[in-house]
Amino acid sequence: MKKPVVLIVMDGVGENPNEFGNAVKSAYTPTLDSLKATCPYTQIKAHGTAVGLPTDDDMGNSEVGHNALGCGQIYSQGAKLVNESIENGKLYQSETWKEIVGNCAKNNSTLHFLGLLSDGNVHSNIKHLIAMLKEAKAEGVKKVRIHILLDGRDVPATSAPVYVKQLEDVIAGLNETDFDAAIASGGGRMKITMDRYEANWEMVSLGWKTHVLGEGRQFENAEEAIETLRKETGAIDQDLPPFIIAKNGVPVGTIEDGDSVILFNFRGDRAIEISKAFDCETVPFDRKRRPKVVFAGMLEYDGDLKIPAKYLVSPPDIKNTLTELLVKHKIKEYAVSETQKFGHVTYFWNGNRSEKFSEELEVYEEIPSDIVPFEQRPYMKSAEITDKIIDAINSEQYGFIRANYPNGDMVGHTGVYAAAQIAVEMVDLSLARVIEAVKEKNAYLIVTADHGNADEMYEKSKDGSAPKPKTAHTLNPVPFIIYDPDKSDIKIKNGKFGLANVAATVATLLEITPPVEWEESIIE
Repeated sequence: MKKPVVLIVMDGVGENPNEFGNAVKSAYTPTLDSLKATCPYTQIKAHGTAVGLPTDDDMGNSEVGHNALGCGQIYSQGAKLVNESIENGKLYQSETWKEIVGNCAKNNSTLHFLGLLSDGNVHSNIKHLIAMLKEAKAEGVKKVRIHILLDGRDVPATSAPVYVKQLEDVIAGLNETDFDAAIASGGGRMKITMDRYEANWEMVSLGWKTHVLGEGRQFENAEEAIETLRKETGAIDQDLPPFIIAKNGVPVGTIEDGDSVILFNFRGDRAIEISKAFDCETVPFDRKRRPKVVFAGMLEYDGDLKIPAKYLVSPPDIKNTLTELLVKHKIKEYAVSETQKFGHVTYFWNGNRSEKFSEELEVYEEIPSDIVPFEQRPYMKSAEITDKIIDAINSEQYGFIRANYPNGDMVGHTGVYAAAQIAVEMVDLSLARVIEAVKEKNAYLIVTADHGNADEMYEKSKDGSAPKPKTAHTLNPVPFIIYDPDKSDIKIKNGKFGLANVAATVATLLEITPPVEWEESIIE
């Protein structure tokens, strides 16, 4: 077997020269510092056009990042994919859109939109919702109800009122003639509905009660709900409790038999479970009632499991991934992370594919994440992930080992600076242990990240007040380091590189010729 390659993704650990709010720079990271000083090292792009998003103002995320890392190519993704479908009209020409609208006309029923209300371009974009609202009215839909999930994670932490006002202004204009649209329910994205990897189905259960059943605390409007709940709890948008909009004590928008429902999030990980709640016969909570509706997602969130059954925009057809190349060359692989990022080193890495390309040559290991606020345990499962990486290296079974440490991202999203520092330090400590195993077995080690987060934990205020926590991903590049115990003459090429260049680099180290459609290797 060729000299094996170990690839570590430090999720959410970006490169930022500024010290303000930079939990990566202020953390004690002797391992990373030494690697950067002594090994082939550069910074690579992990956002915007480098990962298939519309512009370089669009922050990257773990999903598109791992797609790019795993396939060595740049595909139109997420917002860009939906943008194109809306602009060229394909979304409205799809059989699913026609069925959604036709169902409302046939039953004189309500069209419901459910999704994250922001322009973060990571899970959703309010522009997509507004475009579909206008088209629904143009096509004769009479009644619409909107169930909003508050962001504060991919956008400023307390920006929800800005997006609510933008939506309410659009609604007011549409409602002037023969149309009835309104916000019906809402809540923070980390409180209801948007769980992922089946880590906490209680979030989905609470979302179901809120959006479908209309059970919960009632308010006159969304602005009042957000203002009141913020004063009572002190929570940022993502953590605000659920709320119901009601008139005279009656919810304005429960979901009933004969209605149509569109989940307008385009990112898959936090859309799968609520999609199952609408589509599947059984789920691990009591729905009380399951209305007979036409349900559709913005995209197909899981192509192998066919979730959801109906969707508006076809996903990118990702072909010729790194795993396919390694399987072709009979190189055995090992992938490991904890629950929060397990799907990224498997499903997203393999081009949005749940099934393995080879049961014999691919081994996956999932370490269950703790169901606690991440700032309370910023070490997460870094020690356990490291144990598994070392075991895999020592087994001498694998030609390629990949792992994701979620700490920098998941703790970074909490906005708690001290916890983010510890999170980064735990990853650094873990890298030191991995290096010892790599030395002993003489493997290559690649250290990189999928996007930034912990590198910008504060936002400076414009009015001179105290800085606010920043919980979103960043637009910063990420490190790319190659460690070789043999101290070989590996050199970084001149040029500008992104995440999609990593796959060819892995192939080059494994002495395999990359496919011609891939982005080039980073090393000479």
